[in-house]
Amino acid sequence: MVSEEMIQLGTKRSVIREIFEYGNQRAAAIGRENVFDFSIGNPSVPAPPSVAEALRDIVENTDPVKLHAYSSAQGHYSVRKAITDYNNRRFGTTLDPDLVYMTAGAAASLAITFHALACKGDNFITFAPYFTEYKTFVNGAGCALKIVPARTEDFQIDFAAFESLIDAHTKGVIINSPNNPSGVVYSEQTIMRLAQTLKKRSAEYGHTIYLVSDEPYRDLAYGGVEVPCVFRYYDEVIQCYSFSKALSLPGERIGYIAVSDRAQDAKEIYAAVCGAGRALGYVCAPTLFQFLVERCVAERSDFSVYERNRNLLCSALEEYGFTCAKPDGAFYIFVRSPEADATAFCERAKKYELLFVPGDDFGCAGYVRIAYCVSTELIKKALPAFAKLAKEYGLQ
Repeated sequence: MVSEEMIQLGTKRSVIREIFEYGNQRAAAIGRENVFDFSIGNPSVPAPPSVAEALRDIVENTDPVKLHAYSSAQGHYSVRKAITDYNNRRFGTTLDPDLVYMTAGAAASLAITFHALACKGDNFITFAPYFTEYKTFVNGAGCALKIVPARTEDFQIDFAAFESLIDAHTKGVIINSPNNPSGVVYSEQTIMRLAQTLKKRSAEYGHTIYLVSDEPYRDLAYGGVEVPCVFRYYDEVIQCYSFSKALSLPGERIGYIAVSDRAQDAKEIYAAVCGAGRALGYVCAPTLFQFLVERCVAERSDFSVYERNRNLLCSALEEYGFTCAKPDGAFYIFVRSPEADATAFCERAKKYELLFVPGDDFGCAGYVRIAYCVSTELIKKALPAFAKLAKEYGLQ
């Protein structure tokens, strides 16, 4: 006998992956250039040239034994210090390298964090729309995930709904800003009110409610929009970060967990993070890419293509009659479906070889996610298909 729960997870891909694989099948049948695949958040801009230069230098000038050797379970100290030095300079924080844990990407960061915090009977809360795997990670830690419905007029937090879901068993709240799938950035006002609410409820229940800040897109914000640094507003923060988007390295799986040095039990939390990493087998993140992060922690890919794509696609969709959430960051547009059943809308879009993801699995029915981390040429070529789809629904 094996776990039925794991069989179900292993045999049913996420809806994102299902559509992505469908796109691969269509590409094999009619040519990649004829498929308008907006399904998956795979960066379409290359890593900055400094990444290749650093990798060459590391490989050529590092002792080959050290290059491929284990690091400490939590990662090389010099790498962790480079991360905290950079963030402290940039944000005015006082993060401690001894409270940073290197991980194989943001997914590992989240899974470790939930396991570190979870006690029997705990629950976590997040806000729709939310990244689909949160539920998998939280449930895997033995906890329930509660969902605050989306405030669709602006996709900021519905605080009345949020406060109604907090209870004595709430261990943590998960935020993701810039958000996947909406592209919305939580405003400073939203973060301040969230911090005040968590402080108030923590005092009321006599235990800490942690803020888990999932930040793989924190450097992807456009038009001068500022992404608030949550460490400034709340002490009990655990940050989960990935370099997948910042350096266009999704396949290399490198990120980190940073426990706020101002958290009341920071050392205990960090010990639990280390213990969860050990229990899950997430120790010693890829050594080569730890060394790369140390060299390139302040480098970023050229995100101007994403901003150009956002502007082009948003303008066209609005012209065609679609209603979109305003994406200030990440590389997604969240579009209201012209019919109540977003899955049916996505199926109809396939007639025009347009592939996007229904919002139901993101906790927000009636919307679809369109990933614009594709070439600008692909978007231009796809616009007539979007226009035909809009006309079919009588939007034009």
